[in-house]
Amino acid sequence: MKISGVDIRPGNILEYEKGLWKVAKIQHTQPGKGGAYMQVEMKNLVDGRKTNVRFRSADTVEKVRLDTKEFQYLYQDDELLVFMDKENYEQINLAAGMLGEEVAFLTDGMDVTLELYDEKPISVQLPDQIEAEIVEADGVVKGQTASSSYKPAVLDNGVRVMVPPFIAAGTRIVVDVYAREYVRKAD
Repeated sequence: MKISGVDIRPGNILEYEKGLWKVAKIQHTQPGKGGAYMQVEMKNLVDGRKTNVRFRSADTVEKVRLDTKEFQYLYQDDELLVFMDKENYEQINLAAGMLGEEVAFLTDGMDVTLELYDEKPISVQLPDQIEAEIVEADGVVKGQTASSSYKPAVLDNGVRVMVPPFIAAGTRIVVDVYAREYVRKAD
């Protein structure tokens, strides 16, 4: 399906220069002279290259429709991640590099969505938010106010996030996987 350059959104999969690209960031710019354009940061889904491209409103690009399928993450074997199809219980192996930094948030038994193009997995979507435990948190500095100050903390998966001062080690919190931000204290 062809879309205009200004209709591109983060998360879109585009066919560009005979490759599949996932849109990471966009910025709409309207200079004083000339027409408006969309500055698009994309990542190649096959080899991991990144590029920045300007699309004008008159430009069209092919938006790729992907099939999605539910899988369950089983375990990591060296640099391979093992997933199981929830319908027929077949297992597939994917390179850990396909997930990038989000691989730290994978936990055994986690349900994920694989995006498929011509029956081949090209992208893994984790849940937007997960629960994790704080294993290390700095102490509260006297005089800090809870509304504006955050302190560094380390999750049980090794990821560093900023948390409010009242969060201590051993507390379970909800974390936004893609923004790597504290959302709220877990129930």
